[in-house]
Amino acid sequence: MSGTPILELIGVRAAYGRIEVLRSVDLVVPRGAVVALLGANGAGKTTLLRVISGLMTPTAGDVHLGGVHVSGATPDELTRAGLCMVPEGRGVFPNLTVEENLWLASYSGPRVEKILTEAYSRFPRLKERRRQLAGSLSGGEQQMLSLARSLASDPALLLLDELSMGLAPLIVEQLYDTVAEIAEQGVSILVVEQFANSALRVADYAAVMLGGRVVATGEPAEIRHKLSDLYFGGAA
Repeated sequence: MSGTPILELIGVRAAYGRIEVLRSVDLVVPRGAVVALLGANGAGKTTLLRVISGLMTPTAGDVHLGGVHVSGATPDELTRAGLCMVPEGRGVFPNLTVEENLWLASYSGPRVEKILTEAYSRFPRLKERRRQLAGSLSGGEQQMLSLARSLASDPALLLLDELSMGLAPLIVEQLYDTVAEIAEQGVSILVVEQFANSALRVADYAAVMLGGRVVATGEPAEIRHKLSDLYFGGAA
């Protein structure tokens, strides 16, 4: 992990009212890497993404994006700085067509023609469904559309929250193949996932959260070996 990381969290804490959810989280995403952030429900993974993306202000600690301190920055400011998040449950406009959803991404600057060409090249299924309302797509197709919209902004760092939620295993594998392809094109990726195997398959590094803390980091094989102990109480 040489050079300035694309993302670095140092001692990050966050709370909902008096309930502390993140307890001094340290995490690094190297440039060009895929990092899988694993943990059971309630571990604090989604809250951590909310802090990173500017949707929630940390109560303590520092967030650095590309070496620049960004704690307290707004989501719009972070988007302009190269950060993009695909939220849990697919972020599409259900009453717009596939193509209209993609057109909306042009408001951040890129030309519509470029957005459509790249989206349909990466996800041929979206081209077949381009006149269809996004809300009528399958879960996997909606996730493809959400990814395509996010990639239109040419992000430096892509945050993926529970990519596999509610999807069939074969679709999940196909989506993670796409994640690997995106990373090969130079996009750094932090993927939050409850179900570890698919994420670990494409990750360069992995971290495990438990009780609002990162309790283990390492290479995928090392983390896979430790997972059952970490999930079921082997780490204090």
